Amino acid sequence: QLRVVESGGGLAQPGGSLKLSCELSGITASYWHVGWFRDDTKKDLEGVSCLNPSDGVIYYSASVNGRFTISRDNAKNTVYLQMNNLRPEDAGVYYCAVLFNPTGLSSNTVKHMCELKWWAIRGQGTRVTVSS
Repeated sequence: QLRVVESGGGLAQPGGSLKLSCELSGITASYWHVGWFRDDTKKDLEGVSCLNPSDGVIYYSASVNGRFTISRDNAKNTVYLQMNNLRPEDAGVYYCAVLFNPTGLSSNTVKHMCELKWWAIRGQGTRVTVSS
């Protein structure tokens, strides 16, 4: 059974760090992308970072580029989002999502997954609060 489970959210001070984890299980597709999306009720859903595990192509939104890092541990079937230098506007519910068998150039499909919010399945989310 396919499962996507996020963890690692919590409270951080401005300038602080958090590391989110996304545990994946039951994926049988041979080609897929994974991404992190942030949902803040005050703003539109935002694709924060997306990754093609097959070739390592990564996309970051402009708002997090240089501060957030997406990575994957194959042995643990887990994708991480390291968030540094957090800002109050980074707060929200973070979802991990998977897109199966996207077609096209990886540089485009990874970007489109994030910018157009493409996914087939996502987890329940983990909340991040940034406040002093």
